[in-house]
Amino acid sequence: MRRGIGCDQLIALDPSSEADVFMRIWNADGGEVAACGNAARCVAAVVSSELGRPAVTIETEDQVLGAYAGADGLVTIDMGEPRLRWDEIPLAEDFHDTSRIELQAGPIDAPVMHSPGVVSMGNPHAIFFVDDVDAIALDRIGSMLEHHPLFPERANISIAQVLSPEHVRLRTWERGAGLTRACGTAACAAGVAAVRRGLTDRKVTVTLPGGDLVIEWREGDGHVLMTGPYALDFEGTLPAQLFDAGEAQGV
Repeated sequence: MRRGIGCDQLIALDPSSEADVFMRIWNADGGEVAACGNAARCVAAVVSSELGRPAVTIETEDQVLGAYAGADGLVTIDMGEPRLRWDEIPLAEDFHDTSRIELQAGPIDAPVMHSPGVVSMGNPHAIFFVDDVDAIALDRIGSMLEHHPLFPERANISIAQVLSPEHVRLRTWERGAGLTRACGTAACAAGVAAVRRGLTDRKVTVTLPGGDLVIEWREGDGHVLMTGPYALDFEGTLPAQLFDAGEAQGV
């Protein structure tokens, strides 16, 4: 039986000298990561409300994100430029063209899926394009590919189904978290990967099990914009002793 509200990630907000707030992110396995698009959207909504202005900035481990919380309940995050070089993603070996790399799951002569595009949005993503995302046992394949030797920092594994030039379905196995109902950076990476393969326009709706995100890979400056809603599920207070224990362990 599940007890408590549960979560895929834990987010902590610290003071920042570069932005309105510094965001730290831990996955369910306890590992700290540099990026989470959905977390950034929620953080932007909270910080915007506290500061009383729609435009805010969020510092992460590897960049400063610009964000805008609209009166319509939608939040847009400027996720910056995708990283497409093999050593920026990173991969364990040199691939000149990361829009389609040599990797497959399943029998050699009849792979279940193959030739993913790889993208970093502050964390590494491999996106496999398939005919039907519901036909893939991502709960089994995802864990295997997450830990593939090709990914020295592990990887988020996604399967994408292109429904039209403006619409993509996506399911994601998130490193350190497993199957997830939504992953903002995966949606961004899928949008970029689809454009690089000539499968979609630069602005698409990405449908995940948890809802829709609008992803735009802006041509002018190469930045990826992610727009979607946020919702408050629960409020509570953590005991001070918990923070004392964390400080003692260097967290």
